[in-house]
Amino acid sequence: MHEKFKVLICDDSRLMRRKLVQVLEKYFEVQIFEAENGQQAVELFESVAPGVVFMDIVMPVLDGLAALETIRSIDNTAKVIMTSSTGTKEKLRKALESGAMEFIQKPWTDEQIRFVIEKIIEER
Repeated sequence: MHEKFKVLICDDSRLMRRKLVQVLEKYFEVQIFEAENGQQAVELFESVAPGVVFMDIVMPVLDGLAALETIRSIDNTAKVIMTSSTGTKEKLRKALESGAMEFIQKPWTDEQIRFVIEKIIEER
């Protein structure tokens, strides 16, 4: 039996996490881990080693950009996809400079999520 693809979703909005889980489970065999702030995401990343992380930028405790930098310092090959509804050019630039592989503006489409996951799975 093959191991399911592990996905970590970090967003302080429970609704956004639920929507992303629904899309992922519709198209892929995945094992989902959820965090509601960047600190939880870093801790989960260390313990479960997900194949991809979806990371909101604006969150309490530790924001997404700081969590991204910490995760990339733990594993510089980590696949992190930043998501935000407040996608300023400065935040986009900072996310990509810090090692994010993609930046997806909320509200995203099922196709955007599917495309990025298919790309990651193909590269494995």
